[in-house]
Amino acid sequence: MKKALRIFGVVAVVGVLVAAIAASMNQKTPNAEKVWDKDMTVGNMDAENYFIIYSDLACPYCVAFENAIIEHEEEFKKYIEANDILVEIRLSDFLYEYGQSQSIESLYGAEAVYCAKKEGRFWDYYNLAITKVWNEYFKTDGKAAFSRFNQLGKDYWIQMGEEVGLSPDFETCVKNDETQAEIEKVAEKSSKLVNGMPYFKFNKYVSSGFDLSWGWDYVLMYFNAGLEKK
Repeated sequence: MKKALRIFGVVAVVGVLVAAIAASMNQKTPNAEKVWDKDMTVGNMDAENYFIIYSDLACPYCVAFENAIIEHEEEFKKYIEANDILVEIRLSDFLYEYGQSQSIESLYGAEAVYCAKKEGRFWDYYNLAITKVWNEYFKTDGKAAFSRFNQLGKDYWIQMGEEVGLSPDFETCVKNDETQAEIEKVAEKSSKLVNGMPYFKFNKYVSSGFDLSWGWDYVLMYFNAGLEKK
């Protein structure tokens, strides 16, 4: 009888341990602990779905994807709210650090965005930068515009800061490369996780690339794929 009770006790303890381990494995890590930079997110921080976009302003395909979102901003906001999605942009100078072209505008553009972020104006500046780069370079000429784009210099990005209404500190920040070290760290972290630009991780759905001729319908296809694969 005592032996049977001991066996029952051991089995019960093991069962409790197994249940505890299973529960810990199924416990979801809060989004706030996974986000690299809260200033580069849109949506509910406690959302059920967490979508990450790795991007670079010198990447025509990244710009095409994000411009399609900007052109449908109201629809996008309703979509992520209705589907409980948190979206994070992980922008860096990835193509400058790791790309074959080593585009200097990849660095300058990222620096400008991060300088705007220091003033709490990330989205204002980022959305304008995406729109202008798309409309002035990649929309019509696609990849052929890359050589012209890669000769812009810092003044192009500084001018956008004036359009947004940023302080004089923004120009100083860009000219002095004040955000370069931060951007390099993001690029290094990204290089261990991505395969090409743009790169997407929407829940458990992972993909890369976007065609310059695609628009909002294709953006929704990517997003819906993330909702289906949790």
